[in-house]
Amino acid sequence: MRLPSRPALVAAAAVLALTSCGSGTQSGGSITLTITANSIEGGKNSESAAWIKKWVIPEFEKTHQNVKVLFQGNGVDDEQYKTKIALDLKSKTGADVIDLDGIWVGEFAQAGYVKPLTEVGGAGVEQWEGWSQIPQAVQGLGIFDGKKYGLPQGTDGRVLFYNKTLFKKAGLPETWQPESWQQIIDAGTKLKASGVPTPIQINAGTAMGEATTMQGVLPLLAGAGSEVYSAGKWAGASQAVKDVLAFYQQIYGGSGLGDPKLQQEAKGRDKSFAQFAAGKIAILAESDYFWRSVIEPKAGVAPMPDRDQVVGYAKIPARQPGGGIRGQNFVSMSGGAVRVLNPFSKNPKLAWELLAFMHSAAATKSQLAGQARISSRTDVNEEVLTADPMLKYVADEVLPITAYRPGLAVYPQVSTALQEATAAVVSGKSADEAAAAYQGKLEGLVGGAANVGG
Repeated sequence: MRLPSRPALVAAAAVLALTSCGSGTQSGGSITLTITANSIEGGKNSESAAWIKKWVIPEFEKTHQNVKVLFQGNGVDDEQYKTKIALDLKSKTGADVIDLDGIWVGEFAQAGYVKPLTEVGGAGVEQWEGWSQIPQAVQGLGIFDGKKYGLPQGTDGRVLFYNKTLFKKAGLPETWQPESWQQIIDAGTKLKASGVPTPIQINAGTAMGEATTMQGVLPLLAGAGSEVYSAGKWAGASQAVKDVLAFYQQIYGGSGLGDPKLQQEAKGRDKSFAQFAAGKIAILAESDYFWRSVIEPKAGVAPMPDRDQVVGYAKIPARQPGGGIRGQNFVSMSGGAVRVLNPFSKNPKLAWELLAFMHSAAATKSQLAGQARISSRTDVNEEVLTADPMLKYVADEVLPITAYRPGLAVYPQVSTALQEATAAVVSGKSADEAAAAYQGKLEGLVGGAANVGG
């Protein structure tokens, strides 16, 4: 999903027609609160819209007799929704509780469209019981510059999936947890020797788009001890970035451990799914989406009837033990949506009560509607994920060590530059050459070398 730049967002907010939905209006002695999301019954994200209308609103109104809650549904392209919300907030109108993609938080914060939850909802925000149930790393989805702007909804995590049958043939353990990048390479070498066509698939190149960045570059960068944006600077041709590109070079630079052509095909990612399901790829880096939607035995895109017996999963290791961000041995990346408060709400404390209610354990379980999906709450995950050990593994082992993309307007362009750097390596350039070219592009994107870290 390519996001407009902040100037483009602000410009759009200045010239397009504004839509007001009566933030926190009072009528006939009662208070009206409004929720908005990019979901609509019978259309986009229909289940979410139905949950808000049929469960959230009546349940909240039961305990708030003088409050009327309205839902403003949308069923539009993400960019259209983003622009509409920006318009509302620029004009100091809009809903009291607003759904946002987590990657938009920083951009909206910098534009002054959203403010930290405590500034809007008051002192009661920090006393909310739910904070203790959301791992600190998961809270990061709604944090910008160290301040909490939103409550995270469901999230995900990146891991290494592997084929136990192929591992057994190669003399590798069926229960596998690499502790360094070298151990991944070593496993790939044994798999290659045993006849596996493609031992390792780490998304690379521009054809796979953001999947290259989220499934490949950013987890590896975290494993090298760095984030793409930290302390006001973007990671340039640093040692960590060079280490990441060198790892790609080990896989795609003639070793035969990975398939460079697959990274350049328009539908390469889909083909990698099919090849993993067919036992032709042994190790593949992906999110839990791969488990629950791609190789799901009955309804998956590339179903594996024997998934539960054949497919293993392991945490992504740091380059060396203890070498990951925050001194971690293992790392991951996550994405997801958040809900924020409208800083111009006429009833901000009551709006916070509604937001907190929407993220309570009862509300979260109700939204899941019996599905095995990862929520942001540990207590809910412990209850609803018992039947799916893989998703429980992500909730218990991966979410506490995860990280998120920076929610800044220029990030999509930086992401593309990172994809181009991996594409250069896949095409035969050295890691140093690719890093140097990336550095030049990055400086042009973020306003010069002063905004780039070494």
